[in-house]
Amino acid sequence: MTSLKPQPGIMDIVPYVGGRESADGATRVFKLSANETPLGPSPKAVQAFRAVGDNLEIYPDGSGLALREAIAARFGLNADRIVCGAGSDELLHLLAQCYLGPGDEAIVSEHGFLVYPIITKAAGAKVITVAETDFTATVDAFLAAQTNATRVVFLANPNNPTGTYIPTDEVRRLRAGLRDDVLLVLDAAYAEYVRRNDYEAGIEMVATHDNVVMTRTFSKIYGLAALRLGWAYCPEAVADVLNRVRGPFNVNTPALMAGVAAMKDQAHVERAADHNEKWAEWLTREISALGLEVLPASANFLSIRFPDVDGRRAADADNFLMKRGLILRGVGAYGMPDFLRLSVGGEEANRLVVEALTEFMGDRS
Repeated sequence: MTSLKPQPGIMDIVPYVGGRESADGATRVFKLSANETPLGPSPKAVQAFRAVGDNLEIYPDGSGLALREAIAARFGLNADRIVCGAGSDELLHLLAQCYLGPGDEAIVSEHGFLVYPIITKAAGAKVITVAETDFTATVDAFLAAQTNATRVVFLANPNNPTGTYIPTDEVRRLRAGLRDDVLLVLDAAYAEYVRRNDYEAGIEMVATHDNVVMTRTFSKIYGLAALRLGWAYCPEAVADVLNRVRGPFNVNTPALMAGVAAMKDQAHVERAADHNEKWAEWLTREISALGLEVLPASANFLSIRFPDVDGRRAADADNFLMKRGLILRGVGAYGMPDFLRLSVGGEEANRLVVEALTEFMGDRS
């Protein structure tokens, strides 16, 4: 038996398990479990990725300057306040590492992204989970949970896996109610999909406050999940802290160059957002017509609630769909055992899901 002991909190972590990749026995598989874009990456990003293949012996630019400047140009930001990472996950880990420790608390919402408890416990801090209302985070619950030990508040907006969001005025109210020494982390991984007048990803709040950070990803609408690429917009002091602790070459060159090209190809982003808006509405309408509850969608996925009836539960639906090569995501680990999460896919996949669910909910005796 080993005498080595990990740091406190590590053994309390429940490992993160991603969506399934395969369906046994199915001749064709449609993976709709990981919120990947059905349009794939920009062809320009693929070209940029391939262009660096002959120079893999050269270290990446550790500052990620070309990518930071491309992001800054796109959104009108100060490039010095942008920090790039190996996915937004790495940046979230670094934020927890830098701003949480033993005796500290981080507040998360009831059905929030599972990475938040993992990184909090890894830092030796305590997770404070607050209730949601109608599967939506509430500002009052966050503020009521604030104590002298609170150091970080994590808010995914829109949230995964519920797909719900809170409007900008409420996010501002949340920040106003937090102490100045509490860091508000706005995880805006799905921001590009939101087309609501009352939503803002967090750029303006970061620009005007010293205790707000916004994280973004290239894994979703930009279609670069395999490259692990993300970025954070930070107050100057926070950017300085992250740059002191991140790996000196934490983002590889193919990812950096693909990210630059993807950021500049906004026409591709708009096509992906248009596709998502069209099919999210269609899927919501068609699935709701089957008598299933679908949570309001603001990202590129739907959360579907199944009845607590023998043969019609979420696990039954999951097995039924899997046999037809349709892989959805069970979200029991998020405290939602009655739900399956469906990524918006291509037209063929979307229509097959509705056909399969129609059969599942029908009389199959």
